[in-house]
Amino acid sequence: MASPSPASRLVSAAAGTGLRPLGLRRHGRSRIWLDDHGWWLGVVEFPSPTWSQGSGLHVGAMWLWQDVDHFAFHVGERLSGGEHYRNDRQFAPVAEELALHAQSAVRKLRTRFPDLPSVASDLAAQPVRRGWFWEPWHAGVAAALVGDAPLARQRFASVLDEEPIAPWMDDAQRTTRELMGKLEDRHAVRTWALSRVASCRQRLGLSPWTVAEDFGAVARV
Repeated sequence: MASPSPASRLVSAAAGTGLRPLGLRRHGRSRIWLDDHGWWLGVVEFPSPTWSQGSGLHVGAMWLWQDVDHFAFHVGERLSGGEHYRNDRQFAPVAEELALHAQSAVRKLRTRFPDLPSVASDLAAQPVRRGWFWEPWHAGVAAALVGDAPLARQRFASVLDEEPIAPWMDDAQRTTRELMGKLEDRHAVRTWALSRVASCRQRLGLSPWTVAEDFGAVARV
């Protein structure tokens, strides 16, 4: 196995110091750190610039009911486009600063999304934008899970109004129609979502969610 680059080594050390005390875990040997809330993840990525050593910073939330095999930023922002490595002395404080920014962003996500009703309210407040396929879909799922069938139906209608120009859109719209048929049965929606979360966690290589009985808050310090 190849040794990590000097930039990766410094980023790993700084991220461990800044994020591990908050309960985040590094995903394997990657530059991704996870704040695991069971049904959603806080995702912290320190991406390397394309043509050089260094690091950027991207922090966001991922809703695991989408059931994909890769990490995604469903809500998030790029906090740094890319800081370049020249030598250890120059880059060590850069890595530490990125880790501090990540630490602050994780705390903000936890405050913003402490529980499912907060997620549903936040997503419902976002405007429906044509072409932003997944935004109304996630808002619809969250609304369905908290029992707001009228809002879920409205958001799902926006999803179905999009022209399916790719096979994944056809699949998502079939799932949307399936969910629309369950909106009056909150238990059925919850069962569907729990199954999707369990599948997504397995595909991402995460441990099983042992408190899957509810979409409640995960206590953090």
